Amino acid sequence: MINKRLLIKNLLAHNDENSFYDKKRKIDISEKEGKAKFLKHICALSNSNPKNNSFIVIGVDDEDNKIVGVDFFDDSKIQNLINAYLTNPPIVSYENIPFPHLPDDKVVGLVTIRPMGKLTALRKNIWKYYGGSVFFRDGSMSMPKIFDIEIKDVNSKIVESIENHAQNNIEYTLDGVFDFMNKRRDYNPQYKVFKEYFVLCWAGQKKVVKDETFFSRVDIELVNEQVRLFFSTLDEVSITYDEDSFKIVEYVSLGLQNSYKYYPLEETLIQFGNNANYHIDTKLLFEAPQFDKKVLHHIYNSNNAILDKLKKGITLTKHEEQDLLNLPATYLICYLNLFHEAIDKLNEAKPFLKAYGKDVYENYKDSLRILRKVKYS
Repeated sequence: MINKRLLIKNLLAHNDENSFYDKKRKIDISEKEGKAKFLKHICALSNSNPKNNSFIVIGVDDEDNKIVGVDFFDDSKIQNLINAYLTNPPIVSYENIPFPHLPDDKVVGLVTIRPMGKLTALRKNIWKYYGGSVFFRDGSMSMPKIFDIEIKDVNSKIVESIENHAQNNIEYTLDGVFDFMNKRRDYNPQYKVFKEYFVLCWAGQKKVVKDETFFSRVDIELVNEQVRLFFSTLDEVSITYDEDSFKIVEYVSLGLQNSYKYYPLEETLIQFGNNANYHIDTKLLFEAPQFDKKVLHHIYNSNNAILDKLKKGITLTKHEEQDLLNLPATYLICYLNLFHEAIDKLNEAKPFLKAYGKDVYENYKDSLRILRKVKYS
Protein backbone atom coordinates (compact mmCIF):
# COMPACT_ATOMS: atom_id res chain seq x y z
CA MET A 1 0.00 0.00 0.00
CA ILE A 2 1.47 3.32 -1.08
CA ASN A 3 1.41 6.25 1.33
CA LYS A 4 0.48 9.05 -1.05
CA ARG A 5 1.91 11.78 1.17
CA LEU A 6 5.30 10.05 1.08
CA LEU A 7 4.98 9.59 -2.67
CA ILE A 8 4.47 13.33 -3.16
CA LYS A 9 7.42 14.14 -0.92
CA ASN A 10 9.63 11.73 -2.88
CA LEU A 11 8.54 13.22 -6.20
CA LEU A 12 9.23 16.76 -5.03
CA ALA A 13 12.52 15.94 -3.33
CA HIS A 14 14.23 13.87 -5.98
CA ASN A 15 12.87 14.95 -9.34
CA ASP A 16 12.52 18.03 -11.48
CA GLU A 17 9.54 18.02 -13.82
CA ASN A 18 10.22 15.32 -16.40
CA SER A 19 8.61 12.76 -18.66
CA PHE A 20 6.74 10.98 -15.84
CA TYR A 21 6.06 13.82 -13.41
CA ASP A 22 4.60 17.32 -13.58
CA LYS A 23 3.63 19.85 -10.92
CA LYS A 24 1.09 22.66 -11.01
CA ARG A 25 0.13 25.53 -8.75
CA LYS A 26 -3.51 24.82 -9.64
CA ILE A 27 -5.73 23.58 -12.45
CA ASP A 28 -9.13 24.77 -13.61
CA ILE A 29 -11.18 22.38 -15.69
CA SER A 30 -14.32 24.51 -15.41
CA GLU A 31 -13.00 26.68 -18.26
CA LYS A 32 -12.31 25.45 -21.79
CA GLU A 33 -8.69 26.60 -21.78
CA GLY A 34 -7.90 24.93 -18.45
CA LYS A 35 -9.66 21.76 -19.53
CA ALA A 36 -7.68 21.65 -22.79
CA LYS A 37 -4.33 22.15 -21.05
CA PHE A 38 -5.14 19.44 -18.49
CA LEU A 39 -6.05 16.99 -21.27
CA LYS A 40 -2.83 17.88 -23.11
CA HIS A 41 -0.73 17.00 -20.06
CA ILE A 42 -2.62 13.75 -19.48
CA CYS A 43 -2.11 12.78 -23.13
CA ALA A 44 1.61 13.64 -23.06
CA LEU A 45 2.36 11.81 -19.80
CA SER A 46 0.44 8.74 -20.94
CA ASN A 47 2.33 8.57 -24.24
CA SER A 48 5.72 9.20 -22.63
CA ASN A 49 5.27 6.38 -20.10
CA PRO A 50 3.48 3.48 -21.78
CA LYS A 51 4.28 0.89 -19.08
CA ASN A 52 4.27 2.74 -15.76
CA ASN A 53 2.41 5.38 -13.81
CA SER A 54 2.87 9.10 -14.31
CA PHE A 55 1.92 11.83 -11.85
CA ILE A 56 0.77 15.43 -11.65
CA VAL A 57 1.12 17.10 -8.25
CA ILE A 58 -1.21 20.09 -7.78
CA GLY A 59 -0.82 22.74 -5.12
CA VAL A 60 2.95 23.26 -5.36
CA ASP A 61 4.76 26.52 -6.10
CA ASP A 62 6.78 26.12 -9.30
CA GLU A 63 9.74 28.20 -8.18
CA ASP A 64 10.65 26.78 -4.77
CA ASN A 65 8.61 23.53 -4.54
CA LYS A 66 6.73 24.94 -1.55
CA ILE A 67 3.53 23.02 -0.78
CA VAL A 68 0.79 25.66 -0.71
CA GLY A 69 -2.26 23.45 -1.30
CA VAL A 70 -5.48 23.81 -3.27
CA ASP A 71 -9.18 23.44 -2.52
CA PHE A 72 -10.53 19.92 -2.00
CA PHE A 73 -11.54 18.62 -5.43
CA ASP A 74 -14.18 15.91 -5.53
CA ASP A 75 -14.75 15.51 -9.24
CA SER A 76 -15.40 11.79 -9.27
CA LYS A 77 -16.38 12.06 -12.94
CA ILE A 78 -12.93 13.09 -14.14
CA GLN A 79 -12.52 9.77 -15.96
CA ASN A 80 -15.63 10.63 -17.98
CA LEU A 81 -13.91 13.81 -19.15
CA ILE A 82 -10.79 11.83 -20.14
CA ASN A 83 -12.86 9.25 -22.01
CA ALA A 84 -14.84 11.92 -23.85
CA TYR A 85 -11.81 13.75 -25.25
CA LEU A 86 -9.03 11.16 -25.63
CA THR A 87 -8.64 8.06 -27.78
CA ASN A 88 -7.05 5.12 -25.95
CA PRO A 89 -7.62 7.02 -22.70
CA PRO A 90 -5.45 6.14 -19.69
CA ILE A 91 -6.94 5.35 -16.29
CA VAL A 92 -6.79 8.60 -14.34
CA SER A 93 -7.45 9.16 -10.65
CA TYR A 94 -7.48 12.40 -8.67
CA GLU A 95 -6.78 12.07 -4.95
CA ASN A 96 -6.79 14.70 -2.20
CA ILE A 97 -3.79 14.36 0.09
CA PRO A 98 -3.81 16.23 3.43
CA PHE A 99 -0.61 17.73 4.82
CA PRO A 100 -0.35 18.69 8.51
CA HIS A 101 0.85 22.25 7.91
CA LEU A 102 -1.99 23.14 5.51
CA PRO A 103 -5.34 24.67 6.63
CA ASP A 104 -8.20 22.20 7.01
CA ASP A 105 -9.78 23.23 3.70
CA LYS A 106 -6.56 22.79 1.69
CA VAL A 107 -4.97 19.61 0.32
CA VAL A 108 -2.46 18.62 -2.32
CA GLY A 109 -3.99 17.11 -5.46
CA LEU A 110 -2.36 13.96 -6.82
CA VAL A 111 -3.28 12.91 -10.35
CA THR A 112 -2.13 9.38 -11.21
CA ILE A 113 -2.10 8.38 -14.88
CA ARG A 114 -2.00 4.69 -15.75
CA PRO A 115 -1.65 4.18 -19.54
CA MET A 116 -3.22 1.35 -21.51
CA GLY A 117 -0.12 0.70 -23.64
CA LYS A 118 -1.53 2.36 -26.74
CA LEU A 119 -1.02 5.77 -28.32
CA THR A 120 -3.26 8.42 -26.74
CA ALA A 121 -4.52 11.33 -28.85
CA LEU A 122 -7.15 14.06 -28.71
CA ARG A 123 -10.45 12.70 -29.98
CA LYS A 124 -11.89 16.09 -30.99
CA ASN A 125 -11.10 19.80 -31.07
CA ILE A 126 -10.86 21.70 -27.80
CA TRP A 127 -9.66 25.29 -27.35
CA LYS A 128 -6.70 25.73 -29.75
CA TYR A 129 -5.84 22.01 -29.98
CA TYR A 130 -7.13 19.99 -32.93
CA GLY A 131 -8.66 16.56 -32.85
CA GLY A 132 -6.08 13.93 -33.69
CA SER A 133 -3.23 15.83 -32.00
CA VAL A 134 -0.68 13.68 -30.16
CA PHE A 135 1.45 15.01 -27.31
CA PHE A 136 4.63 13.79 -25.63
CA ARG A 137 6.77 15.09 -22.81
CA ASP A 138 9.87 16.98 -23.87
CA GLY A 139 11.67 17.57 -20.57
CA SER A 140 9.18 19.50 -18.46
CA MET A 141 6.98 20.49 -21.42
CA SER A 142 4.06 18.72 -23.06
CA MET A 143 4.62 19.14 -26.79
CA PRO A 144 2.80 18.04 -29.96
CA LYS A 145 4.79 15.45 -31.94
CA ILE A 146 4.80 13.96 -35.41
CA PHE A 147 6.40 10.55 -35.30
CA ASP A 148 6.58 7.14 -36.88
CA ILE A 149 8.60 5.32 -34.22
CA GLU A 150 7.73 2.90 -31.46
CA ILE A 151 6.88 4.39 -28.09
CA LYS A 152 9.75 3.62 -25.72
CA ASP A 153 9.60 2.82 -22.02
CA VAL A 154 12.48 4.49 -20.16
CA ASN A 155 11.05 5.22 -16.72
CA SER A 156 9.69 1.97 -15.27
CA LYS A 157 12.63 1.33 -12.93
CA ILE A 158 12.68 4.93 -11.70
CA VAL A 159 8.93 5.03 -10.99
CA GLU A 160 9.04 1.60 -9.34
CA SER A 161 11.81 2.80 -7.03
CA ILE A 162 9.89 5.95 -6.08
CA GLU A 163 6.75 3.97 -5.32
CA ASN A 164 8.69 1.37 -3.30
CA HIS A 165 10.14 4.11 -1.13
CA ALA A 166 6.61 5.38 -0.44
CA GLN A 167 5.26 2.13 1.03
CA ASN A 168 3.19 2.50 4.17
CA ASN A 169 4.05 1.04 7.57
CA ILE A 170 2.40 0.70 10.98
CA GLU A 171 4.08 3.87 12.32
CA TYR A 172 2.69 6.06 9.53
CA THR A 173 -0.75 4.50 9.97
CA LEU A 174 -0.86 5.08 13.74
CA ASP A 175 0.47 8.63 13.35
CA GLY A 176 -2.26 9.29 10.79
CA VAL A 177 -5.02 8.01 13.08
CA PHE A 178 -3.84 10.06 16.05
CA ASP A 179 -3.44 13.17 13.91
CA PHE A 180 -7.00 12.83 12.63
CA MET A 181 -8.52 12.12 16.04
CA ASN A 182 -6.78 15.14 17.59
CA LYS A 183 -7.52 17.54 14.75
CA ARG A 184 -11.25 16.61 14.53
CA ARG A 185 -11.88 16.46 18.28
CA ASP A 186 -14.79 18.93 18.07
CA TYR A 187 -16.75 16.73 15.62
CA ASN A 188 -16.87 13.33 17.32
CA PRO A 189 -14.05 11.62 15.37
CA GLN A 190 -14.34 7.88 14.84
CA TYR A 191 -12.35 5.15 13.14
CA LYS A 192 -13.05 1.65 11.85
CA VAL A 193 -10.78 -1.11 10.61
CA PHE A 194 -11.96 -2.95 7.50
CA LYS A 195 -10.70 -6.38 6.49
CA GLU A 196 -8.13 -6.26 9.33
CA TYR A 197 -6.07 -3.86 7.23
CA PHE A 198 -7.73 -0.63 6.10
CA VAL A 199 -8.17 2.13 8.68
CA LEU A 200 -10.84 4.68 7.83
CA CYS A 201 -11.39 7.78 9.99
CA TRP A 202 -14.34 10.13 9.80
CA ALA A 203 -15.88 13.03 11.69
CA GLY A 204 -18.84 15.32 11.24
CA GLN A 205 -21.32 17.57 12.98
CA LYS A 206 -24.46 15.56 13.64
CA LYS A 207 -27.87 16.93 12.69
CA VAL A 208 -31.27 15.23 12.97
CA VAL A 209 -34.02 16.32 10.56
CA LYS A 210 -37.39 14.57 10.79
CA ASP A 211 -35.91 11.39 12.32
CA GLU A 212 -33.14 11.29 9.69
CA THR A 213 -29.51 11.75 10.71
CA PHE A 214 -27.23 13.94 8.62
CA PHE A 215 -23.68 15.14 9.10
CA SER A 216 -22.17 18.44 8.02
CA ARG A 217 -18.51 19.53 8.04
CA VAL A 218 -17.72 15.94 7.18
CA ASP A 219 -14.14 14.75 6.82
CA ILE A 220 -13.25 11.19 5.78
CA GLU A 221 -9.72 9.85 5.36
CA LEU A 222 -8.29 6.50 4.35
CA VAL A 223 -5.31 6.59 6.69
CA ASN A 224 -3.28 3.79 5.07
CA GLU A 225 -2.79 5.87 1.95
CA GLN A 226 -3.07 9.32 3.55
CA VAL A 227 -5.92 10.14 1.16
CA ARG A 228 -8.81 12.42 2.04
CA LEU A 229 -11.78 10.69 0.48
CA PHE A 230 -14.49 13.19 1.29
CA PHE A 231 -14.71 16.70 2.65
CA SER A 232 -17.71 18.99 2.82
CA THR A 233 -18.25 22.26 4.66
CA LEU A 234 -21.71 23.12 3.37
CA ASP A 235 -23.73 20.07 2.43
CA GLU A 236 -25.26 17.37 4.55
CA VAL A 237 -24.45 13.69 4.10
CA SER A 238 -25.72 10.42 5.47
CA ILE A 239 -23.25 7.72 6.47
CA THR A 240 -23.81 3.97 6.69
CA TYR A 241 -21.33 1.10 6.88
CA ASP A 242 -20.95 -2.62 7.48
CA GLU A 243 -17.96 -4.94 7.72
CA ASP A 244 -17.11 -4.66 4.02
CA SER A 245 -18.17 -1.19 2.90
CA PHE A 246 -18.66 2.46 3.80
CA LYS A 247 -21.37 4.49 2.04
CA ILE A 248 -21.82 8.26 1.87
CA VAL A 249 -24.89 9.86 0.33
CA GLU A 250 -24.41 13.57 -0.27
CA TYR A 251 -27.37 15.94 -0.23
CA VAL A 252 -27.77 19.53 -1.41
CA SER A 253 -30.22 22.06 -0.07
CA LEU A 254 -31.92 23.91 -2.91
CA GLY A 255 -34.98 26.09 -3.07
CA LEU A 256 -36.48 29.50 -3.70
CA GLN A 257 -37.92 32.25 -1.51
CA ASN A 258 -36.71 30.72 1.78
CA SER A 259 -38.32 27.37 1.03
CA TYR A 260 -35.58 24.75 0.79
CA LYS A 261 -35.48 20.99 0.49
CA TYR A 262 -32.79 18.32 0.63
CA TYR A 263 -32.06 16.62 -2.68
CA PRO A 264 -29.76 13.57 -2.90
CA LEU A 265 -26.79 14.48 -5.09
CA GLU A 266 -24.41 11.55 -5.21
CA GLU A 267 -23.70 8.22 -3.57
CA THR A 268 -20.11 7.18 -2.87
CA LEU A 269 -19.54 3.53 -1.97
CA ILE A 270 -16.14 2.40 -0.71
CA GLN A 271 -15.88 -1.39 -0.88
CA PHE A 272 -13.02 -3.20 0.84
CA GLY A 273 -11.90 -6.53 -0.53
CA ASN A 274 -9.52 -9.24 0.56
CA ASN A 275 -5.83 -9.17 -0.32
CA ALA A 276 -5.53 -5.45 0.61
CA ASN A 277 -7.57 -3.98 -2.25
CA TYR A 278 -10.44 -1.54 -2.31
CA HIS A 279 -12.42 0.39 -4.89
CA ILE A 280 -14.67 3.41 -4.85
CA ASP A 281 -17.87 3.61 -6.90
CA THR A 282 -19.88 6.78 -7.33
CA LYS A 283 -23.42 7.08 -8.58
CA LEU A 284 -25.23 10.30 -9.40
CA LEU A 285 -28.64 10.48 -7.73
CA PHE A 286 -29.55 14.07 -8.52
CA GLU A 287 -32.77 14.97 -10.26
CA ALA A 288 -33.14 18.67 -10.92
CA PRO A 289 -36.05 20.27 -9.02
CA GLN A 290 -38.54 21.99 -11.29
CA PHE A 291 -40.07 25.35 -10.39
CA ASP A 292 -42.68 27.71 -11.77
CA LYS A 293 -41.25 29.44 -14.83
CA LYS A 294 -42.79 32.84 -13.99
CA VAL A 295 -41.15 32.80 -10.56
CA LEU A 296 -37.83 31.80 -12.13
CA HIS A 297 -38.04 34.63 -14.68
CA HIS A 298 -38.50 37.11 -11.84
CA ILE A 299 -35.53 35.68 -9.87
CA TYR A 300 -33.36 35.49 -12.98
CA ASN A 301 -34.00 39.15 -13.80
CA SER A 302 -33.33 40.14 -10.17
CA ASN A 303 -30.01 38.28 -10.28
CA ASN A 304 -29.07 40.07 -13.48
CA ALA A 305 -29.86 43.44 -11.87
CA ILE A 306 -27.65 42.62 -8.87
CA LEU A 307 -24.84 41.51 -11.19
CA ASP A 308 -25.11 44.78 -13.11
CA LYS A 309 -24.78 46.71 -9.83
CA LEU A 310 -21.67 44.73 -8.90
CA LYS A 311 -20.12 45.50 -12.29
CA LYS A 312 -20.77 49.21 -11.85
CA GLY A 313 -19.62 49.30 -8.23
CA ILE A 314 -23.05 50.39 -6.94
CA THR A 315 -23.76 49.61 -3.26
CA LEU A 316 -26.34 46.88 -2.73
CA THR A 317 -29.34 47.22 -0.44
CA LYS A 318 -29.70 44.92 2.58
CA HIS A 319 -32.26 42.86 0.72
CA GLU A 320 -29.99 42.61 -2.33
CA GLU A 321 -27.08 41.51 -0.12
CA GLN A 322 -29.20 38.60 1.10
CA ASP A 323 -30.22 37.76 -2.47
CA LEU A 324 -26.54 37.88 -3.47
CA LEU A 325 -25.75 34.99 -1.11
CA ASN A 326 -28.35 32.92 -2.97
CA LEU A 327 -27.36 34.17 -6.43
CA PRO A 328 -25.10 31.21 -7.38
CA ALA A 329 -27.69 28.63 -6.32
CA THR A 330 -30.58 30.42 -8.01
CA TYR A 331 -28.63 30.83 -11.25
CA LEU A 332 -27.94 27.09 -11.01
CA ILE A 333 -31.64 26.34 -10.51
CA CYS A 334 -32.51 28.53 -13.49
CA TYR A 335 -29.99 26.66 -15.63
CA LEU A 336 -31.34 23.28 -14.53
CA ASN A 337 -34.79 24.53 -15.53
CA LEU A 338 -33.57 25.23 -19.09
CA PHE A 339 -32.58 28.88 -18.72
CA HIS A 340 -29.49 28.06 -20.79
CA GLU A 341 -27.96 31.53 -20.56
CA ALA A 342 -27.95 31.37 -16.74
CA ILE A 343 -24.68 29.43 -16.74
CA ASP A 344 -23.02 32.21 -18.75
CA LYS A 345 -24.23 34.74 -16.20
CA LEU A 346 -22.87 32.58 -13.37
CA ASN A 347 -19.45 32.41 -15.00
CA GLU A 348 -19.59 36.14 -15.67
CA ALA A 349 -20.28 36.77 -11.98
CA LYS A 350 -17.21 34.86 -10.72
CA PRO A 351 -14.70 37.73 -10.32
CA PHE A 352 -17.29 39.98 -8.68
CA LEU A 353 -18.42 37.31 -6.23
CA LYS A 354 -14.81 36.49 -5.37
CA ALA A 355 -14.09 40.15 -4.67
CA TYR A 356 -17.30 40.64 -2.65
CA GLY A 357 -16.68 38.13 0.11
CA LYS A 358 -15.75 34.61 1.14
CA ASP A 359 -19.27 33.34 1.89
CA VAL A 360 -20.81 34.15 -1.48
CA TYR A 361 -17.71 32.88 -3.31
CA GLU A 362 -17.91 29.57 -1.43
CA ASN A 363 -21.54 29.32 -2.55
CA TYR A 364 -20.39 29.97 -6.12
CA LYS A 365 -17.81 27.16 -5.96
CA ASP A 366 -20.38 24.80 -4.47
CA SER A 367 -22.83 25.51 -7.30
CA LEU A 368 -20.09 24.83 -9.87
CA ARG A 369 -19.25 21.56 -8.12
CA ILE A 370 -22.86 20.39 -8.42
CA LEU A 371 -22.99 21.47 -12.05
CA ARG A 372 -19.73 19.66 -12.85
CA LYS A 373 -20.98 16.42 -11.35
CA VAL A 374 -24.26 16.61 -13.25
CA LYS A 375 -22.57 17.58 -16.52
CA TYR A 376 -19.94 14.83 -16.61
CA SER A 377 -22.53 12.21 -15.80
